[in-house]
Amino acid sequence: MKLALIGFGQAGGKVVDEFLSFDDAIGGGFIESAIAVNSATTDLKGLERITDENRILIGQARVKGHGVGADNELGAEVAEADIDEIQGAIDRIPVHEIDAFLIVAGMGGGTGSGGAPVLAKHLKRIYTQPVYGLGILPGTDEGGIYTLNAARSFQTFVDEVDNLLVFDNDVWRSAGESVEGGYDRINREIVERFGLLFAAGEVEQGDHVAESVVDSSEIINTLSNGISTIGYAREVVDADTGLLSSLTGDDEFDDGAATNRMTSLVRKAALGRLTLPCDVSSADRGLVVATGPPSHLNRKGVERGRQWLEDETASMEIRGGDYPIPSRDEVGAIVLLSGVTDVPRIEQLQQVAIEAQETTEDVRASADEEFASLMDTGGELDALF
Repeated sequence: MKLALIGFGQAGGKVVDEFLSFDDAIGGGFIESAIAVNSATTDLKGLERITDENRILIGQARVKGHGVGADNELGAEVAEADIDEIQGAIDRIPVHEIDAFLIVAGMGGGTGSGGAPVLAKHLKRIYTQPVYGLGILPGTDEGGIYTLNAARSFQTFVDEVDNLLVFDNDVWRSAGESVEGGYDRINREIVERFGLLFAAGEVEQGDHVAESVVDSSEIINTLSNGISTIGYAREVVDADTGLLSSLTGDDEFDDGAATNRMTSLVRKAALGRLTLPCDVSSADRGLVVATGPPSHLNRKGVERGRQWLEDETASMEIRGGDYPIPSRDEVGAIVLLSGVTDVPRIEQLQQVAIEAQETTEDVRASADEEFASLMDTGGELDALF
């Protein structure tokens, strides 16, 4: 699947930078173009792989390159005001060669959470390709303002994109990690899961062809609307074992171990740590992709995993296929769950945001009263003017 990636804000830009690194590492070829948009000059300068001409600074008239200070209303305003600047970079993309746009943004800050929905609305008005969002939720310990930003951005973003893929930082944080080290690891987790999904259908000359190809239309049909989450499970294997068994005519490995392993990995992927935890049964569409050395992938294992997920979700729209990667020494299963509705984290996010909003309003009202009381001299002192 060929994508145009647009990283909006600090987190979005870093994740797109990491996507480019991952695409090179696996030879995936799923990124057609990559753009970073930000209101802070320093964030754009910190990127390593996105070309200089595709680093777009917005809001210079309002914030002078210093960012919007976690004010996502201001982030939306500067994105709207400078949408032509962003469009100038998009005009350099060979749009006729892409299957979809993917806008990546952290939802707790100001520029990304405010500007990403604005850009999504703009792109959907102009182009026929699907516009997807990849929204990254802040941890619950990051503060009320970031939770409020995320809740408001989420509510807006999900309405403006064809599908919102979500990654919840709260689920993936590890105790004792430094902030920088934690985010770097989390970004790699994000990129591996979503990168393998989007790379699955890109087959170039000389590549191993999958037994059951996952093409872009299957991913697009799975991501038709709503909210999505991804599970991923993997296991290290001896890449030579499967090849040896096929050369010697030993079918025990192919029909037994490989099938059972894949079925088990699909279950682990769906029932383990999802990018956004949810009740699997609430998904109305799904996609299973097996990845790894070709010798360890077989159609029977993928089909059994797909059938299991169909039973779990009670949905007839569960697709499946494989993505051979000869260079990897592990076999894995990606499970995409789309249209999920039973998501406790979103309900919690919204409730905390409502409470934070009410608290903020109370604090502001109280502060105004206290300031008025502080400055009240009973009319005995006049101001200069």
